[in-house]
Amino acid sequence: MKRRLTLHFPREAVHQPITYRLAVDFDIAAKILRAQIAPNQSGTMVVELSGDIDELAAAEAWLESQGLGLNRAPGQIQIDPGACVDCGICSSVCPSGALNVGAPTWQLEFDAQRCLVCEQCIPSCPLNAIALVLDRPELGPVAP
Repeated sequence: MKRRLTLHFPREAVHQPITYRLAVDFDIAAKILRAQIAPNQSGTMVVELSGDIDELAAAEAWLESQGLGLNRAPGQIQIDPGACVDCGICSSVCPSGALNVGAPTWQLEFDAQRCLVCEQCIPSCPLNAIALVLDRPELGPVAP
């Protein structure tokens, strides 16, 4: 199973070997998607954790016990192709490059694998063509 999390590191936790401990203590693979952490300052890291569901739950509880703040990606980004006019405004705010407008088609391209679900694109769209589709385990993705 995979989970995408944003970890918020307080100043006192930035020197901890978090990804090492996840691998050794919980048998969790941590793929770092984005990180902005400076020595002796707070920081943020977006990770995709892979492993057994029970180990993922234990790892998340351990992360919180270490003083890290966790934001769980609540769903996935969805673009309405009928409403999108390919203006590219959303691509200018996308930190991961998941949204891109370029030659030769000049149409918006969305790479869901690169998406961090940071939701910065949603308020940037002047036509409200971008939405967050919430994950509900019992029903699958459901539009809000």
